Amino acid sequence: MIVDVDRENLNAIRNPDLRTYAAQYVDISENFMAQVRASGVEIDPNDYGSETIARLDLLRQRQAIFRNSDKSIYLNQISPACVACQKGAGSETFFISLKCHRSCFYCFNPNQEGYDHFSTSLRDLPQELQQRSRAGHPLQHLALTGGEPLLHPKETVEFFRQASASFPDAFTRLYTTGDQLDAELLRQLRAAGLDEIRFSIRLHDLEKGHRHTFDRIALAKNYIPLVMVEMPILPNTFEIMKDVLLELERIGIAGINLLEFCYPLNNATIYNQKGYKVKHRPYRVLYNYWYAGGLPIACSELVCLDLMLFALEAKLKMGVHYCSLENKHTGQLYQQNTGQRPPAIYYFSPNDYFLKTAKVFGSDIRKAGKIVRRQKDSLHNLNDSLGYLEFHASQIERLKGLNVEVGLSYNVLETRQDEQYLRELKLAVVQPETFDLTRDA
Repeated sequence: MIVDVDRENLNAIRNPDLRTYAAQYVDISENFMAQVRASGVEIDPNDYGSETIARLDLLRQRQAIFRNSDKSIYLNQISPACVACQKGAGSETFFISLKCHRSCFYCFNPNQEGYDHFSTSLRDLPQELQQRSRAGHPLQHLALTGGEPLLHPKETVEFFRQASASFPDAFTRLYTTGDQLDAELLRQLRAAGLDEIRFSIRLHDLEKGHRHTFDRIALAKNYIPLVMVEMPILPNTFEIMKDVLLELERIGIAGINLLEFCYPLNNATIYNQKGYKVKHRPYRVLYNYWYAGGLPIACSELVCLDLMLFALEAKLKMGVHYCSLENKHTGQLYQQNTGQRPPAIYYFSPNDYFLKTAKVFGSDIRKAGKIVRRQKDSLHNLNDSLGYLEFHASQIERLKGLNVEVGLSYNVLETRQDEQYLRELKLAVVQPETFDLTRDA
């Protein structure tokens, strides 16, 4: 069992040296949340833990499929691209430009690197694909997003033509609002090798009685093998989303990805007006993640899980997939932490892809050291300057009965000026008596 340390339980740590060390990460987390508040948005005081667990238990009982250590849950089927996204290996997403004809208040594109430049400039994607092919990149999944890719229809078609030529076995997909789609463009996209199309739906369009997107989705079914919808799920939208699911089932699409709705670190006034609050604990492990989506909004996850339960009750045949924000991060962690071989003392977690070690402090060093040091297969390191004994996480269970507290350290590999560095991000607390390596690390 893992205890995530916060201000409320910090003083419950008996070992004063471990408590002092862990307090650093409590301070870092609190400073980060202070910055979030300074952006103008509110933080939800509730964590909705019991409500979330109750829904997850119901989904397990009803045979929903849990994957990626419960960060991804689906019914019926899931896109192969979503499976590949878990590790991100052999998968890459491109954009022609970041220009878009919509102004969604929750859009995170302004957070993308080079947003101002790529809002007006186009990338030469065929050339980029050729370069990757010549360099021997083993790409099995290729995607085109934006902005809105279909503001550049010729370039979009050419991207998929070149993708098919450079990577003939790759699975390709397109993200779009569908506003610019017609039968002729769909024919061209299919001829160019497009395998999957993912539409976004804006709920306020539906509230105005618009069927535009539904009509484009139905049209796409005549041309593209896999037709999907992918959309963020806003709090308090359960009833209207039930109607969306039923309509998509009637159309006969392959599936829908329910995304955790996020605050993109801008437009705080709109979020406050709508009553949206950032999750009480937005990140399980605080880090600078590549995915620019922002911070998860409280109660979005609950609506996603309720919609999955509804899909089960309604016996929908299409795929329904809940993709949490945490699920978006694992591809980055996998790629970072498998790119280079870390020191043997680090345990590569198959649960979340962090590199982990165990640490004991102060008076616990002597007690734990007697066990750790005498194991032939034990790897350990005594850090005198920081006052801890560090060892492989597999050794924690050997410390049962010693009455010691153990810190579980979460780390990532980073490249700085062409050199590899290990960076510690978090320290949780575990008790050897209740610790299980497979479950907890």
